[in-house]
Amino acid sequence: QVQLVESGGGLVQAGGSLRLSCAASGRTFSSYGMGWFRQSPGKEREFVAASTRSGAHTDYAESVKGRFTISRDNAKNTLYLQMNSLKPEDTAVYHCVAASTGWGIGAKYDYWGQGTQVTVSS
Repeated sequence: QVQLVESGGGLVQAGGSLRLSCAASGRTFSSYGMGWFRQSPGKEREFVAASTRSGAHTDYAESVKGRFTISRDNAKNTLYLQMNSLKPEDTAVYHCVAASTGWGIGAKYDYWGQGTQVTVSS
């Protein structure tokens, strides 16, 4: 098993930046495909970004391409999401997720963090 704890959320003005972190503990971090999902009130959970186990390959939702960057530091057991040029529609709770097999939008994510709130004001 792996435990995931997100941090770094907050309130930011449109056009600003935030960096989310996800600290993992438990089983070896590098054995998981990792990702970020988000959910806002009244909307379905949405895939944001994903990374392979090594971090060599990444994937993004069209809505965040060119603005968000997912990365991981396997030595520090930490996943990151750098978010630039934030928009009010990016407002959501962001969850860090881990998949025992596979990666990307279609993977089965076995583990979810509690989430961190990101609010973007206009």
